[in-house]
Amino acid sequence: MEGANLSRVSEFLLLGLSQNPRQQELLFSVFLSMYLLTDLGNLFIILAIATDPRLHTPMYFFLANLAFVDICFTSTTIPKMLANHVSGHKSISYPGCLTQMFFFIWFAGIDSFLLTAMAYDRYVAICHPLHYTTSITPRLCGLLVTASWTSAFVNALTHTVLLTRLSFCARNQIPHFFCDLSPLLKLACSDTSLNNIMVYTVGALPVITPFMGILISYTRIFATVLKIPSAGGKQKAFSTCGSHLSVVSLFYGTLIGVYFSPTSSHTAQKDTAAAVMYTVVTPMLNPFIYTLRNRDMKGALGTLFRRKMVFVG
Repeated sequence: MEGANLSRVSEFLLLGLSQNPRQQELLFSVFLSMYLLTDLGNLFIILAIATDPRLHTPMYFFLANLAFVDICFTSTTIPKMLANHVSGHKSISYPGCLTQMFFFIWFAGIDSFLLTAMAYDRYVAICHPLHYTTSITPRLCGLLVTASWTSAFVNALTHTVLLTRLSFCARNQIPHFFCDLSPLLKLACSDTSLNNIMVYTVGALPVITPFMGILISYTRIFATVLKIPSAGGKQKAFSTCGSHLSVVSLFYGTLIGVYFSPTSSHTAQKDTAAAVMYTVVTPMLNPFIYTLRNRDMKGALGTLFRRKMVFVG
């Protein structure tokens, strides 16, 4: 297979998180539980927002979209890992690998852009409250969500098409639990300079640009909040941003650590551990973070559950 073009490679081997059979059994149970918890939690958020008129606001519109994308994001990687464990095979076909990588990059990019849109929403709400209804219009919300999906799609497609140019040698083992761009580039035996340039330029746009936008938004938010004379007013303003800041810290902290740290500091174990954080842990925690710190969301979920109980009864 040495010197073969990627289009002739029939499959890759996903080595997963552990080669120890006992650890594999434990990891299967843990990841299955986390996956189900993630999907159910985000699904309940979408249903609560859709059925409660009080939550038909721009902030919750973005949150519902984020919850939907998180369901898609985790469904891109975890089911294949669980299926490989059940079947006893670690292989993933060439088309399947590229497809998985494409959707992984796409949904990760959408997440990044949506978090930025939510930061802008909080900025306008706190810094320009009198202009909120005229600034954050339904049309603008729709445009921001559409732009998020489109921009992330172009980025994912670019990396996927460029990957088809590469040749792979005898090694086809990926020390990961899904087909990620970084380990695939390390397996290539042809020149990856163009791919690496695109990672640090075009590929950085869905991560660095939104992150800078979030930093600017929160710098202005903090400056505005500090001018509020009452302690209660400051606490109320900060409480509206706490959930979003927690999610942003989890998501961007691990993402930037993996893709934009020096290559010499990378190891398969570190990259995989960080990937677990932003592909599994963060989407699972999002529903809890946004629900436990949000009175309106807790009320909407309570109403939803009561309706379900009445319907079942």
